[in-house]
Amino acid sequence: MVFRDSLKQPKMKVEGVEHESPVMAGLQSHVSLQLPLPSNQNLRISPDDWHLLAYLLLVHKTNTKGVGQDLLDKEVHALTFGYMGLNGKKPIIVVRSGENHGGQSSDNSLLPGLNDDMALDILAWSSRSNYPNLACLNRKFRSLIGSGYLYKLRRQLGIIEHWVYLACNMMPWEAFDPMRQKWMRLPRIPCDDCFTCADKESLAVGSDLLVFGRELSGFAIWMYSLVTHNWSKCPLMNLPRCLFGSSSLGEIAIVAGGSDKNGNVLQSAELYNSEVGTWQTLPNMNFPRKLCSGFFMDGKFYVIGGMSSHTDCLTCGEEYNIETRSWRRIENMYPGRDAGTFHPAMRSPPLVAVVNNQLYSADQATNEVKKYDKVNNSWSVVKRLPVRADSSYGWGLAFKACGNSLLVIGAGGHGGHDDGVIVLHSWDPEEGNRDGQEWNVLAVKARAGAFVYNCAVMGC
Repeated sequence: MVFRDSLKQPKMKVEGVEHESPVMAGLQSHVSLQLPLPSNQNLRISPDDWHLLAYLLLVHKTNTKGVGQDLLDKEVHALTFGYMGLNGKKPIIVVRSGENHGGQSSDNSLLPGLNDDMALDILAWSSRSNYPNLACLNRKFRSLIGSGYLYKLRRQLGIIEHWVYLACNMMPWEAFDPMRQKWMRLPRIPCDDCFTCADKESLAVGSDLLVFGRELSGFAIWMYSLVTHNWSKCPLMNLPRCLFGSSSLGEIAIVAGGSDKNGNVLQSAELYNSEVGTWQTLPNMNFPRKLCSGFFMDGKFYVIGGMSSHTDCLTCGEEYNIETRSWRRIENMYPGRDAGTFHPAMRSPPLVAVVNNQLYSADQATNEVKKYDKVNNSWSVVKRLPVRADSSYGWGLAFKACGNSLLVIGAGGHGGHDDGVIVLHSWDPEEGNRDGQEWNVLAVKARAGAFVYNCAVMGC
């Protein structure tokens, strides 16, 4: 199997100009889609319909929304996957000109009748939830899916599907596809009992899910790969740690601060590259801190909150510029609580999420969602949380960005059910906070316990 020599951003404009992407180029070959129908009549998709398909792809490429909206309309989904729901029969793709590359018909292409560049684009636009099924079709598809190439192509084309990965009480890791309302159980981590029972942290980067914890031999990182669907050991950091702040941007992630194996609060930071599986030591922060949170915003990495010692809280934030490899201190970026609230050592790290380069926080004490003003370096209340965050000092609750929406995952809060029920709530800040604009219940997971131990959102 030979894939493209290089990944280049396709030149696409929607209105009235030339399209130079492989999808549009392939449309000029007068390809039609022929499906067997129960009435023994054939349904053909004309070249005009292929242009409509490409137009819909372009519309979805430029106007993709977050949670709850599919990458493709039902019509496009049917075409790209080759299933029209007609008695489960597969379509036959034919080329009217009878030609492929070099004027010769080919039986070795991914999708018969289409050149491989166009086929790869169509497969990249298809939902990744179907990739395991595609890999079962034949050896060519198995080689393509197993190479991980489609994930790289999707990243170049700007195609992103967000899945939520959860680890709740007495449950193995599960993945949730918001678009299809589908839960998928991951294999159990082949770790020792110490790792299973110890506190863990998680991070999604590229097409991998990293889970940090302790085994009998010391710190360990287990990695789940979307490509292989298996767990494997990830290389340790140059300075292993826990209670750190972290976030990812595409195929890279940064971890900052935390505590080492002896409990010392760290000032160091490291960058992980999922493409090569290596850790790189970064310049030190201005302050050591643990129990902090990290996030990417406007292409820069930030760390806020946390404690510089076992008793001292930090209200400043720090911004790391990847290009200049330098840290900048931001005073009062995450102000402390008023007197009378619970001790800072008891509460969780700041619950923060970035949607469309806008920072939001879930206040553990007041059960409010707050929005950060970059210009004035201040916070304002925008909404109440749909579940209580103060009952466990912020622990057991997940507050994440998922596409264009904020995601709150916690116990109960839906229909009066509190025992063993985890509820996924979403809200799109662009819709505003109009009267009656409530949180949307995205999913309800029964028999999941009452505590979200780990949560990560993977977009790829």
